[in-house]
Amino acid sequence: MENNLFKDIKTRLIDAEIRPTYQRIKILEYLDEHRTHPTADEIYSSLAPSIPTLSKTTVYNTLATFKESGLVNEIRINGIETRFDIILKPHGHFTCVECGELFDFDYNIDSFATKDLNDYKILNKSFIVEGICPKCLKTKQKQ
Repeated sequence: MENNLFKDIKTRLIDAEIRPTYQRIKILEYLDEHRTHPTADEIYSSLAPSIPTLSKTTVYNTLATFKESGLVNEIRINGIETRFDIILKPHGHFTCVECGELFDFDYNIDSFATKDLNDYKILNKSFIVEGICPKCLKTKQKQ
């Protein structure tokens, strides 16, 4: 018997016109349950033990499909690392330069000035702040 979360995720995939395969359902379920902005490799490593038929290619292709359908946002950190975010409402991200954690924070999208970009087509407004998180600051102070 399907649980409510499984049914909800299946419905979200169908509404996005994505065929709800078991692997796609489990990937979206993982994103929904782990709001830590995981990488594709982290998702694969977490799910592969329980889904032996899962491949890295499937995870990457599924995340690309989710992104194209608007189910997830892609976050690029320093142009190197790509992470995935299931929270679709506009928000900022704080990345800790010490531990690498990525934290969400609210900000007013309307105050995100783009007047100098009038002749440009903006595809994504993301706001990433770098610094040291409270946990790492506390550790540094003890040293």
